Amino acid sequence: MLKLLLGDPNARKLRRYQPLVAEINGLEEEMAALSDQDLQGRTQAFRERFAGIHEPDQRLELMDELLPEAFAVVREAGKRVLDMRHFDVQLIGGMVLHDGQIAEMKTGEGKTLVATLPAYLNALSGQGVHIVTVNDYLARRDTEWVGQIHRFLGLSVGLIQQEMSPKERQRNYACDITYVTNSELGFDYLRDNMATDLKDLVQRDFHYCIIDEVDSILVDEARTPLIISGQVERPQEKYKEAASIATKLQRAEGVTKDGVDPDGDYEVDEKQRNVMLTDQGFEKVEKLLQVKDLFNPKDPWAHYINNALKAKELFTKDVNYIVREDQAVIVDEFTGRVMPTRRWSDGQHQAIEAKENLEIQPETQTMATITYQNLFLLYPRLAGMTGTAKTEETELEKTYNLEVTVVPTNRLLIRKDLPDQVFKTEAAKWRAVADEIAKEHETARPVLVGTTSVEKSELISGLLRERSIPHNLLNAKPENVEREAEIIAQAGRAGAVTISTNMAGRGTDIILGGNTDYMARLRIREALLPQLVNPEDPQLMGGALAKQRLNPVQLEALLRQRQQEQSRRLAKLFPCPLSPGAEQDLKQLSGDLAQAWGERRLSLITLDERLNVAAEKAPVQDPWIQKLRQLMQRIRGEYDRITAHEQEGVIGSGGLHVIGTERHESRRVDNQLRGRSGRQGDPGSSRFFLSLEDSLLRIFGGDRVAKVMDAFRVDEDMPIESSLLTRSLESAQKKVETYYFDIRKQVFDYDQVMNNQRRAIYAERHRVLKGNQLKQQVLSYGERTMEDIVDAYVDPELPPEEWSLDRLASKVKEFVYLLSDLRPQDLLGLKVEELKAFLCEQLCSAYDIKEAQVNEIQSNLMRQAERFFILQQIDTLWREHLQSMDALRESVNLRGYGQKDPLMEYKNEGYTMFLEMMTQMRRNVIYSMFMFEPRPPAVSTPPHREVII
Repeated sequence: MLKLLLGDPNARKLRRYQPLVAEINGLEEEMAALSDQDLQGRTQAFRERFAGIHEPDQRLELMDELLPEAFAVVREAGKRVLDMRHFDVQLIGGMVLHDGQIAEMKTGEGKTLVATLPAYLNALSGQGVHIVTVNDYLARRDTEWVGQIHRFLGLSVGLIQQEMSPKERQRNYACDITYVTNSELGFDYLRDNMATDLKDLVQRDFHYCIIDEVDSILVDEARTPLIISGQVERPQEKYKEAASIATKLQRAEGVTKDGVDPDGDYEVDEKQRNVMLTDQGFEKVEKLLQVKDLFNPKDPWAHYINNALKAKELFTKDVNYIVREDQAVIVDEFTGRVMPTRRWSDGQHQAIEAKENLEIQPETQTMATITYQNLFLLYPRLAGMTGTAKTEETELEKTYNLEVTVVPTNRLLIRKDLPDQVFKTEAAKWRAVADEIAKEHETARPVLVGTTSVEKSELISGLLRERSIPHNLLNAKPENVEREAEIIAQAGRAGAVTISTNMAGRGTDIILGGNTDYMARLRIREALLPQLVNPEDPQLMGGALAKQRLNPVQLEALLRQRQQEQSRRLAKLFPCPLSPGAEQDLKQLSGDLAQAWGERRLSLITLDERLNVAAEKAPVQDPWIQKLRQLMQRIRGEYDRITAHEQEGVIGSGGLHVIGTERHESRRVDNQLRGRSGRQGDPGSSRFFLSLEDSLLRIFGGDRVAKVMDAFRVDEDMPIESSLLTRSLESAQKKVETYYFDIRKQVFDYDQVMNNQRRAIYAERHRVLKGNQLKQQVLSYGERTMEDIVDAYVDPELPPEEWSLDRLASKVKEFVYLLSDLRPQDLLGLKVEELKAFLCEQLCSAYDIKEAQVNEIQSNLMRQAERFFILQQIDTLWREHLQSMDALRESVNLRGYGQKDPLMEYKNEGYTMFLEMMTQMRRNVIYSMFMFEPRPPAVSTPPHREVII
């Protein structure tokens, strides 16, 4: 009703951008007439306009003024460098991002190209722009691909990758535009705030950030905080014994009702993802362990048993994790990708390792932590882009103050989203999915099947093998991950069947008829790889091979075998054999490059980078890259002639058909799967196949539908389509989304308490690292300590003769031994404020004496000692404080039973604990500074060498 009265707010926003689009289009001819040099000169002219402007508001005003001209410059550079012109809708997307909003743009609409517009404009001020992607591959691809536009226009483009050294990171963060993954950005921020020298800092101050796949990072990842941890010793045999006991316990069928436990040893709450022992279970475990109390603090067992039961019931192999190279590796539930650098906390990962009989890694202790919410809120200006954000608009606005603007597609979306089909049993559903794939495969339509886990993807793969339907499998298993881009390149070919977990939904396009660009690059890569890449390169060998110490003969044989297997596999990918002339040219160029670049000298990453440059259209000076580019274009032309005909056939048969095999907990992930089909006006269709045994329906109310089906005696192979069911499904998904939003909001609310403390601690560290006025800082700590001592031993309400001046004097001497001649009589007759002023004065005099003594041994040594002791105390006490805050958070939940708000209790107690920690830090620094006795250098020590603190 409101929408009818007031109009669509999204449409109003889009109308506001139209005059700017017209202005940019009006500048197109003027820009096209400029030479390359003149176009590049615009960047310098823009930059000069920012000279002398230091206020953020003024900078933003100038950017808004320059926007039409800057966008026109980027559009023209895109045409010249990449042969790609920004569409009008892409210009609108760029304006939305510049305004600090989220641009929702459908799959295939060119979001990567859109980011070049606001990135260029915001980088002109010289403060740096960060473009955040979900993985290293996309960050590297975007730097090499669209980064060409910025480099052409005279801006520096940086890239942060996992294996980079601090010096390389420093150099790349100093660039005008830096491509980085969300996890690398977060861990670099935490590492910077653990650095002990200003030279070790790699990041600049945050300014403007564009997040690609913003819903994945700000919503899906927001439940998991980033943690840097150190190892802590815990008895590992307890995990193994707990895993053994878990196998002997029986799961209860029902749940506790009215205080009566169900029959069984433990109950499982799948909705809350929790496991609880029943009274019967407690007795059984205590008997098996031969202990009297599982919660005995001297010999605790409850935590280990609970984690072992969770590992048994809630963490499933090939769904939540896979076993790779004798390690349990987490699989991201939203992307389907493996996360080798992450581990579940609180001993859960160790419990899974015990369950799978793997080597148990040591538990860890938190040293620094931050959530993605608070990390990205550090940016004064934040923006993002994705294909699916509207369903999470409320959360994004409440948490990050980000509006969502839906940008229209360049061509009309004509995909048909068919109604869901629901079956009574899972087995019937899988049979129906296999029938649907077989039916579409016969008509030579490409089919993409989306599954929710590795286990389910392999189940459907088995069914297709039984029916002799050729297909590609893409899931988190390492042998499939390596082929991700290759599999997606051919997923749009006639009759192609691709089974995928959610990982295929990000960063790669399925082109009907096949991606000839990628096929041509892959054909050349296959020919160059044996000639140019070092056979011992770890990327080429894979982790498992790298660990086997093979002799050169074995290594050569193994690599030859792998290359032959790959050649056989790739032969099916290429649409036709190369012409004899192209084959000869490829052979000739392989030999020439081996001479020019060195035989087997390159790393696999270097070869891929050079092939990527050859695949783009940016001008290059290197003659070998130019020859590679010419050959690539020739091969692509040969492939295009075949695939153009194939593309017509695929479009005629209805385009890509997407099959969903289960509803995900989030509607966004379902929309991402659907969005693989129907890109840029292509035809396509999608359908979801579900069963009443699917986890979403089972947990969130499928029993009502099951009763209806039983009442009508519906055959298990007969699908049903009904509005009741659709409503039930949507209601279930909304329930789950609300539930997870509440969890993320709770994480955010609790982390807000930590965030205020974290900012105070990190600001203090930064002040110390800068080294400005360290002496004054230590003296201020001393003055606060003296005031605390006076407040502790002097009660202003009592007459002065009853004050404990002797105890006060001895306490002062404990901290400052240089005041050993201080007597209680010296303090007689002073009022409280006079007493504080006198002691502070004495402290300053004693500190000057100490400084003179220390600096006699080595000049400026006192400043080094001040920095060392302050940082040491901050880091040690902050680490202990994080542990105490974790323990507090676990305990405050129980206070809800006492009608107290757990969050308020956490805030109040956390604040008190923080003040105590800061007081302790000040006292420890003062004590350490006065007790510091540096060793004089030995006679043989060269004079330039520093004294060890």
